[in-house]
Amino acid sequence: MNWINRRKLSATEAIKFNSQPCITPDSLWGTLHNTFNYAINCQVNVDILNEIENKFTSSWEPFSKFEFRNAISKCNNSLAPGPDKVIWCHLKHVLKQEECLLNIINIANTCINLGHWLNYFKCSLTVIISKPNKPKYDHPKAFHPIVLLNTLGKLIEKVIAERLQFIVVNNNFIHPSQLGGLKFKSTSDAGVALTHIVRSGWAKNKSTSVLAFDIAQFFPSLNHCLLTITLEKAGLEPKVASFFMDYLVKRKTNYNWNELSSPILKVNVGVSQVSALSPILSALYLSLLLYILEKHLKNLKIPISFISFVDDSLIITQNKSIVTSNSQLFCSYNILSKLLDKFGLIVEHSKTDIFYFNRSHGVFNPLPLDLSAIGGPILKPKDSWKYLSFIFDQKLNFH
Repeated sequence: MNWINRRKLSATEAIKFNSQPCITPDSLWGTLHNTFNYAINCQVNVDILNEIENKFTSSWEPFSKFEFRNAISKCNNSLAPGPDKVIWCHLKHVLKQEECLLNIINIANTCINLGHWLNYFKCSLTVIISKPNKPKYDHPKAFHPIVLLNTLGKLIEKVIAERLQFIVVNNNFIHPSQLGGLKFKSTSDAGVALTHIVRSGWAKNKSTSVLAFDIAQFFPSLNHCLLTITLEKAGLEPKVASFFMDYLVKRKTNYNWNELSSPILKVNVGVSQVSALSPILSALYLSLLLYILEKHLKNLKIPISFISFVDDSLIITQNKSIVTSNSQLFCSYNILSKLLDKFGLIVEHSKTDIFYFNRSHGVFNPLPLDLSAIGGPILKPKDSWKYLSFIFDQKLNFH
């Protein structure tokens, strides 16, 4: 039986790494592994989290049968399995047996209580596919890693993620502007929120200036130490934080490139983007950064608001003068870049963008925003701008 529908990579020129072509399988695996896990040597400053107070500790109750049945009912049977070759319809059939369900719940509860994630669940298969519409495919960043995890482990992760989100939303730990990685939030919410901010500014005769930025290699760059401290700050029991300390480390994968398969390699950085836990863990990580950024800007009396959808975020300012707005955005971007560095993250400057909303009927030609002094690009105004699934123009006439 073909457990995974193969998608062969098209013939391309040799991938280059540090200007050298990869002409052997070993050099290919080394290049892919270093590219997808480059953040392993990034330094962080854990002291930065001292600026955030801890939430009161919330109790972590044993898992229930309802939680597992609810989680598995939402799983798509057509999804590819991981190394265990177990597909969702098989696991659904198994969980119809009460004894099997109780045994799996017992495994999940024991993992939390002992602060241990089984090595079996830490093994993954990484399938390499090409990103569409790239002009050249001679660089590893033109390819995307699809990580396949063991199915039973994915189910337990889904249940933990549901519980984790309930706790941190209930105690208001998530930053209000964080709209990504959460249940009942979508790109539509981000678009509606931005539209509301723009129209509120117009009611005060103010133009809205938006600086969009993207975090490079976000999920693979999340620092395990900072993430564990973040969970403690969020008010989780010590045993849950201990569980995640073990959950995040000593992971292993092997890469599949067409018919080629790599040896087993260690993965000890970031979180898997396909894991059910990655959205809520990334939201927690970014929430602390947003709280600290907001605090620093408030101390400098810079009136800024945010919208964040996973790693695609906006810095928003409203003024009657574009010059004032550009000055505030410059300072905010500078502080943001320094904070991201302390979190082990990097702004992808090539994706930074500026857009101005203005409903005046006269000529509107705002000056470019020059971020070159702080390592960023020179951003020129546009007539239209795409954010998530929306295309905006200056007067909010949607397309």
